Amino acid sequence: MNERAPTKAGVPGPSVLPVGTAAPVGSAAPVANTGTPVAVGARPSVIQLVFREKGALYAAYMPLLSDGGLFVPTTRDYRLGDDIYLLMSLPDDPQRFPVAGKVAWLTPANASGGRTQGVGVRFPNDDKTRQLKIKIEEILGTSVSSAKPTQTL
Repeated sequence: MNERAPTKAGVPGPSVLPVGTAAPVGSAAPVANTGTPVAVGARPSVIQLVFREKGALYAAYMPLLSDGGLFVPTTRDYRLGDDIYLLMSLPDDPQRFPVAGKVAWLTPANASGGRTQGVGVRFPNDDKTRQLKIKIEEILGTSVSSAKPTQTL
């Protein structure tokens, strides 16, 4: 079962599910649910991240990082450089994409501006992840350069 975590007003977020949990089919809500991820083992964390909508992907994607990255809403304590293993699903794509990332920035609880608590995960510099970055940017199209608010930097 997902626990609900707060999201920044008006900014959709991904669904974060415990590993091994199937995402509910057909999210019709304009704002995706977010939850508290469940870590497997001490380190690295394993988090299943499901993007049902393009808006949620836009809000989480971090194009400013040279290799790309994503915001992951979580109440778990992390440090810069911690390893995080993501199993991502993109909108309208049944495939799950594995990403072995690292924590690049932190948004603490009670951050100014009502920002959602979580971490920014930097993608690794490898061929598979470069292809994933290209796929994400193709999905987002011109919205990558939009001034619309996000949960990221």
